[in-house]
Amino acid sequence: MRFSVIIPVYNRPAEVEELLQSLAGQAYGNFEVIIVEDGSKVPCSDVVSKFGSGLKIQYFFKENTGPGLTRNHGAERAKGEFLIFFDSDCIIPSDYFTRVEEELATEYVDFFGGPDATHPSFTDVQKAIGYSMTSFFTTGGIRGGRVKLERFTPRSFNMGINAEVFHSVGGFSNMRFGEDVDLSLRLFEMGFRSRLFPKAFVYHKRRTDFRKFFKQVFNSGMARINLSLNHKSSLKLVHLLPSGFVMVMSAAILLSWAFPVTFLLPLLYSFAILFDSLLKKNSIRVALLSVVAAWVQLYGYGLGFIYALWLWVVHGKRPNGAFIKNFYR
Repeated sequence: MRFSVIIPVYNRPAEVEELLQSLAGQAYGNFEVIIVEDGSKVPCSDVVSKFGSGLKIQYFFKENTGPGLTRNHGAERAKGEFLIFFDSDCIIPSDYFTRVEEELATEYVDFFGGPDATHPSFTDVQKAIGYSMTSFFTTGGIRGGRVKLERFTPRSFNMGINAEVFHSVGGFSNMRFGEDVDLSLRLFEMGFRSRLFPKAFVYHKRRTDFRKFFKQVFNSGMARINLSLNHKSSLKLVHLLPSGFVMVMSAAILLSWAFPVTFLLPLLYSFAILFDSLLKKNSIRVALLSVVAAWVQLYGYGLGFIYALWLWVVHGKRPNGAFIKNFYR
């Protein structure tokens, strides 16, 4: 077996059906699919059974432990030379594995990842969130862009790794947020090489509304401090930018009551997002929503980072058990 696709699932049968439908339509066939249900109250076993004749598929149900350990559960049962990790809210283009094989033949690496894109069927909010999560103006291009402020670090919504390499580092940790970045950092520290496969993209739905999106990025901001405690040299300037954004923009908005000119700063940033998104998405509605998404993302991540810095570094409280109750909410 060349590839083992591993998908952790929690209460997402409709998403799993879309994902499996896209995997059933792959032009390349030398892969298996392993679905691991992470203690779901709404399991997807009936959905999985529909694809038993078209896919080499295994289904497992386990108690809830979070996505990292759930992926490990699937990896322990995988037969593939490479492990491919997708999130359940992804749709896979039909040439995905063909693109991966082309990249591996061009230049072999130990682990890799691809970017994400927005499918035409996604809602305007999902398209706006997708823009925000991949834009140079919000993330510095670190999530799969060609122009970026730090080296490419694969994320678990679209991540491949040699199975022997994966097991040699013990797989994912029990972190509930940032577990994919933690794995990549451990791989880097052991001398393994990664690379972006730009054509091996997936359609990633992400969160369905801005409230859930804020909670996701707030927890990601907290996780970045946790990662820096475990990996001393991992904190880079790009990771500080959202917190700086929060402080500078908040000051500019507050000062605008006395000095109206300072309001130009948030206004100019919003217009930059609006025009960039309009050029990329060709929709004024998506562009307007992208402005909201960008502010939600940067404030959410920045405030999570500041909160974790205060809680874990200033007060010395380590994140034991952090995120256990709120990962899937």
